[in-house]
Amino acid sequence: MTTARLDATAYRTAEQLLRHNRSRLVHGGRVRPRWIEGGDRFWYTVDTEAGRRFVLVDPRNGTREPAFDHERLAAALAAASGQDVDAAALPFAAIEPTEGHVEFDAFDAHWRCSLETYGCEKAEREGQSGGFLDIPSPDGEQAVFLRDHDLWVRSADGRERALTTDGEADHAYGTSPFSPTVLLEKMGISHLPPALAWSPDSTRVLTHRTDQREVRTTHLVEAAPADGGAPRLITQRYAFPGDERIPLGEFVVLDVATGEAVRAETGPEPLPLMSPITTKWAWWAEDGSAVYHLNGSRDGRRLRLDRLDAATGKVTAVVTETGDTRVEPAQQQRQAPMVKVLAGGAEVLWYSQRDGWGHLYLYDARTGEVRRQVTSGRWAVQEILRVDEDRRVVYFVASGLIEADPYRRSVCRVGLDGTGFVRLTDDDLDHVVTLPESGRYFIDSASTSTTPPVITVRDWDGRVLVELERADIGRLLATGWTPPEPFRVKAADGVTDIHGVLHRPHDFDPDRRYPVIDHPYPGPHMRRGSASFDNAFFQPDAEAVAALGFVVVALDGRGTPGRDKAFHDASDRNLADAGGMADHVAALRQLAAERPWMDLDRVGIFGISGGGYATVRAMCDFPEVFKVGVSEAGNHENRNYHLWWAETYDGQDPEVWARSSNVEAADRLEGKLLLVHGGMDDNVHPHLTLRLAERLIAADKDFELLIVPGAEHIFAGYEHYVTRRRWDFLVRNLLGVEPPEGYRLTPAPFDFDVIADIFG
Repeated sequence: MTTARLDATAYRTAEQLLRHNRSRLVHGGRVRPRWIEGGDRFWYTVDTEAGRRFVLVDPRNGTREPAFDHERLAAALAAASGQDVDAAALPFAAIEPTEGHVEFDAFDAHWRCSLETYGCEKAEREGQSGGFLDIPSPDGEQAVFLRDHDLWVRSADGRERALTTDGEADHAYGTSPFSPTVLLEKMGISHLPPALAWSPDSTRVLTHRTDQREVRTTHLVEAAPADGGAPRLITQRYAFPGDERIPLGEFVVLDVATGEAVRAETGPEPLPLMSPITTKWAWWAEDGSAVYHLNGSRDGRRLRLDRLDAATGKVTAVVTETGDTRVEPAQQQRQAPMVKVLAGGAEVLWYSQRDGWGHLYLYDARTGEVRRQVTSGRWAVQEILRVDEDRRVVYFVASGLIEADPYRRSVCRVGLDGTGFVRLTDDDLDHVVTLPESGRYFIDSASTSTTPPVITVRDWDGRVLVELERADIGRLLATGWTPPEPFRVKAADGVTDIHGVLHRPHDFDPDRRYPVIDHPYPGPHMRRGSASFDNAFFQPDAEAVAALGFVVVALDGRGTPGRDKAFHDASDRNLADAGGMADHVAALRQLAAERPWMDLDRVGIFGISGGGYATVRAMCDFPEVFKVGVSEAGNHENRNYHLWWAETYDGQDPEVWARSSNVEAADRLEGKLLLVHGGMDDNVHPHLTLRLAERLIAADKDFELLIVPGAEHIFAGYEHYVTRRRWDFLVRNLLGVEPPEGYRLTPAPFDFDVIADIFG
């Protein structure tokens, strides 16, 4: 009997849509500005039919032009270096435009090229060059870096000296409790840049000394070290929910010239996951007299703004808010807190969901009392962009003002007295804003999930100063890709609207019936979906699977962020609901009722990390719906995962943690399941999947298990293998055919931009 096979064309097309390839299919879809002259001008790169081009923009004059003649510069560099140089793929990724010249690093040297004569010559780099692991001062004269457990200072002439000398293992300066160590090693980096912030006058730095000396240790085993030796034990400090001993951080202000340290008089504070400096929960006052930092209680129900006197270490509470559920300075973890200290420390602009939505309130910093509510309505502030204190207005991004999609964002302005509200982007598009260092304008990328972006520079009245790019998706369309179909359906309660997108299979035929795949990410801390055209991390995996012949659905159920407080609070003390999987089931049934080509007898699900958790949870809670699943790097046992995760969203009740355990639900599994985990995952440790596997075995359940020995949490370097195994499993068990014989995906290049997107 001959078994049918899927044509290899489907895999080839799907591979084109993976994130490391997809960017080549959309030209001009994204601008990453590199600021010069204090942010008044910038350059960026864009892929065109002629290759990669460097573009120079001057918003003041409304100009956008090539940064140089690419062909002439390529010829000049080739002549000077003796190397082959392709004008369509110049051998450098960054430039330093100066008056009449451009400088760059290529062929292990620093080059300076005249834009008049196009002569290139090797040159000495001027000033403080810095690097990824250095934090340069505002004046560019010095940089602070981490060496062993202490902070060091490097001057512009290369001289180095220790800024601290008493750091030690597990009691170091400028470190975060969690660091993706395995991934950093793959990048050739030993550690993250130090967590510190320079004072505005470049004389002091704010940092913290991180104390993990009594935090529990957990372990990974590197089964196959690169040197071929015996397995190596990797030990981490890693606190579990309910642990008494957790990471602590003591704020310290260091005088860079003298090394004098001013320590916060309150002593160390809880530091559950990341540095508050890295997450922008701590920052300098504009005049450098103080440091402000947000202090959240361990149960998440109290948030306080503290002022640390930089000269004395005295700490004063400025604003405090408490609530019956989480009190947060923003709904999504990666958002900067929406808190601004104004009027030289006399006022505070503060984000709160106290009226059921996310709005701004003006506080008197001396009394800690609310003066007035600045924004109001059935919509939510998502980001503070700028406060013009002279005009007494605040510019911000808000969602919920566009009826078609409550997640689409608009740029708005309102007076600090609550009057004069204006939408500066008065259209139905989603607006993603990038701010320059100068703050004199903003870069606006306007799109929807079906509309390619138009990227412009605007002034603070919303006027377009210069257009940068109109995305060209011709190559994307040529693959057979079609725009996703946005939808709105009712949640499982029959009342609440939920939104998502549906990806149709390539060569869609409405007279056929297609298997359906749900691609969830259920975290209360970030959304699965996106209102913009390119949801960089999750979207490509869904689009690629659709190319294999599946209908793919992605949505945000109750408990996920970005809307009103009640919608988000559905996840409070309720991680067990996995981001509203009951809502996912309700959505699938409503969608299929109007789309007979969706075959709900063949429904699969896959996801990574929290999506891996949701995959297993959905199969255990709704076995009559989800028949096939691929769970990658899932946190299946939150009782043994980061204390930050379980305590932030499930509180401090062990009974609640137990309800969110997939291990406790294992006996309910009925479908076909593939579990995948990286053997070196130092975020979601592999034992969390192995605990689930042990319980599945005890319950006599069939499943497949793939441990990727050297892989960390995002499978960097192993994505091609994990992706193919995922596709093969879904194709066999849902399409009912064999994968293309012998097909292998090309390993993905290590993409630093993707890593930056993931870790912010």
